[in-house]
Amino acid sequence: MIGYGATSGEIFIRGLVGERFCVRNSGALAVAEGTGDHGCEYMTGAGCDPRTGRRNFAAGMSGGIAYVLDLPEYRVNSEMVDLDQVDPEEDAKFLREVVERHYGETDSAVAARLLSDWDTSRFTKVMPRDYKRVLSAASQAEREGRDVNEAVMAAAHG
Repeated sequence: MIGYGATSGEIFIRGLVGERFCVRNSGALAVAEGTGDHGCEYMTGAGCDPRTGRRNFAAGMSGGIAYVLDLPEYRVNSEMVDLDQVDPEEDAKFLREVVERHYGETDSAVAARLLSDWDTSRFTKVMPRDYKRVLSAASQAEREGRDVNEAVMAAAHG
């Protein structure tokens, strides 16, 4: 278990990690080149960028975003999350910066290959539905000049 219960910081791992990567992660940015089963289980915040194990990715995930390379849909526990395309502007910029940092920190051959032939279409954005709803409500409240906290609370309660 790497990143279990992390509340802040960053983890850049060259290579594969075992089962239960970033379980209960609520604030750390974590990058690995592959995970075992049960990755990002009960994750409540921050981000994660692995290839997934055989099963149960994102089970109980209620917050944060995971960007996963070459994600087979059948490996995801989709009870609470949506599998979205990467936004070509905002997400792509963030992903590129993270992969560049991963390469800089680890000299990763995987990151080097990704950067040499950059294509965000291979990534899937794993996003909890409730988290997406709350972020959308906050963004709309900001645009309309309404109280963001009130909008978030209203969205969080359905």
